Amino acid sequence: MLLVAWTVIWFLIVEPSGGFSWHYLREGEQLLFSGGNGGGLALYAHHPELQIGPVSLAAARLFAPFPPHIGQVLAEGTMSALGLVMLVLVGRTAAWYYRGTGTNHRRLQQRILIAGLAFIPMWVEVSVRFAHMDDVLALFFTTLAVHALVRNKPAAVGIYLALAVDSKPWAVSFLPLILALPRPDWKRSFLWCVGLVAVAWLPFYLSNLGSLSAAKFTIPNQPASSLRWLGVSDPSTPWWDRPAQFAIGMGLGTLAVRRGRWPAVVLVGANARILLDPSVYTYYTASILLGTLLWDAVGQRRLVPWWSWIALASLYGGTLLIPSDSTKGMVRLAFVVISTAYVLLWPTKQPRRGRGGGRGSSGRRARGRAEQDGVLAAEQTPVPAQAGGGGGRRARSRGGAPRPTGGETRTPVIMGG
Repeated sequence: MLLVAWTVIWFLIVEPSGGFSWHYLREGEQLLFSGGNGGGLALYAHHPELQIGPVSLAAARLFAPFPPHIGQVLAEGTMSALGLVMLVLVGRTAAWYYRGTGTNHRRLQQRILIAGLAFIPMWVEVSVRFAHMDDVLALFFTTLAVHALVRNKPAAVGIYLALAVDSKPWAVSFLPLILALPRPDWKRSFLWCVGLVAVAWLPFYLSNLGSLSAAKFTIPNQPASSLRWLGVSDPSTPWWDRPAQFAIGMGLGTLAVRRGRWPAVVLVGANARILLDPSVYTYYTASILLGTLLWDAVGQRRLVPWWSWIALASLYGGTLLIPSDSTKGMVRLAFVVISTAYVLLWPTKQPRRGRGGGRGSSGRRARGRAEQDGVLAAEQTPVPAQAGGGGGRRARSRGGAPRPTGGETRTPVIMGG
């Protein structure tokens, strides 16, 4: 209830000046569904400034029947509520991931609550002040993908990641989450993802090759951007900037998975975005706060979620309190470098489970030795059947995400405060 009240307070504070970008969603959905001149499947060819995925435009269509202001407020309220749903999902994700490890679930609830207090102000920034439904849906579907990952549902992981990309293309940086699944599930998840991305985007490009111009749309390179500190003084987006964002984000995410730190994928992908983006809109920070929330809840076990509050203070507080654009850019760059180095390199304590043997590369080596000896690995020991279900086995993912099946005992659900 505290987080609900906290969300309502921020909503009431921000809403009178909210909806800054909602007109783009309204214009885009009208053009997409009208089929008139410059609309329909020619939308992106004639309006490259609409950097909004088709799934987001379809979602905005749900609010079209209402009068403009009422539709905007309803959309803002719905997007704000999705932030609370995401906190619940992250709490349940952490509870499922740490099941069988002796984790104190009261402390886990407290950790989600404290991190959520930092997350909500930035979520209201993207959902109410700017009303960026595309960013909201991209982050919401990514959260669903993470939850499906720990539940070992490869098809769902691919579907949700595809919907994230179909909502906002920069979500492609989160695709390394697929690699955190067990290796045999990679292909299935990847095919679902690629197939749904193709279904959403190919009709626009096949019907009008001018849609490719949307990928070349540029924005001003602002003085407070990290790009300035990297020596990029171009007045607008350099031609190489967007591909580099995707490449760095996916590369860092892949490295995070290989190091057994898949909960850091969202954070390092979002870091790549703000590192190279020429703009410095505050709603960008919402993706960072989701990344720190996942890391604080799942990637580490400290009671105080330091990274969520460090991100809020440096990226949001710095925007409000630091007068110098150059200093703001330095703070953004410092946060990206330090937080990325920390989640990838700093020693972390891996959870110990009552059953199942080792995790990560050591666990795989143990399995290999056991299989060579003709003995079942410890993590494949049958679990006694539970009421209402048969027996099951527990396996581990390549990147550290557990693979539950059958009748494992579930831990209490975390409701996000």
